[in-house]
Amino acid sequence: MSYKEGMLLPDALKEQTIVVTGGGTGLGKSMAAYFSELGANLVITSRRIEILEETAKEIIESTGNPVHCTACDIRNYEQVERVMNEAKEEFGKIDVLLNNAAGNFVSPTERLSHRAFDTVVDIVLRGSYNFTLAVGKNWIENKQSGNILNIVTTYAWTGSGYVVPSACAKSGVLAMTKSLAVEWAKYGIRSNAIAPGPFPTEGAWSRLLPGSLEKKYDPAKSVPVGRVGSHQELANLAAYLVSDYSAYINGEVVTIDGGEWLHGAGSFNRLEAIPEELWDAMETARSKKKGSKA
Repeated sequence: MSYKEGMLLPDALKEQTIVVTGGGTGLGKSMAAYFSELGANLVITSRRIEILEETAKEIIESTGNPVHCTACDIRNYEQVERVMNEAKEEFGKIDVLLNNAAGNFVSPTERLSHRAFDTVVDIVLRGSYNFTLAVGKNWIENKQSGNILNIVTTYAWTGSGYVVPSACAKSGVLAMTKSLAVEWAKYGIRSNAIAPGPFPTEGAWSRLLPGSLEKKYDPAKSVPVGRVGSHQELANLAAYLVSDYSAYINGEVVTIDGGEWLHGAGSFNRLEAIPEELWDAMETARSKKKGSKA
């Protein structure tokens, strides 16, 4: 047995409909794929429909279970309601909401425009409460139990320099998680969260830390167990928390980071060592990448 293997019984999520925001790539894709492997009906959403369609095709070919994909700007409540209605039309009901979509900038805060700050907070916090409100109200109105799982971060409770918009937004999601765990438990709705440490995804570190800085800032060096996480480890934990196996867990935030935050709170605090000229180079590199995509 290995931590890179699935841990739950086959069909542990059979006939459960799970909505995953940011489900087309990265950790969202990995968690969604494992949910499907366990028998779930999937609804994956993000802003890029072409990526969602590729992911849906890949998961369906692997598991044989249905995946509905739909583009959505989670900052827009009307679009969120549309996704919820599509999910209900496709599968009859929603059982689980996984708020995973996120955005981030690694930068000294004084270098950020208010628009950049807004972008991160709107995606992470507004997007999470938009989906939570839409789906939660529907569950309550229809007297249906439900399960909310939010992806936060260890600096949600410690704070961290150089990722201040993300820290602010994730702290808000953390507060929402714990608050609704109490308020909505009477409706049969559980609310929990996961705080992952370093789980590398394709291109993620190169986007946040372009150039040679990606190699210099090796996340594994800050993890006491000496390695970064495997996507399957996170998927195992997420599947457990959205399953009935965890029916007595409510209002909890589970850290899965190999001890990183205990080793040094604030994942990005060490970036204080970066000189001003390197920040300039990073901004130039990001601008070039952004321009190439336009």
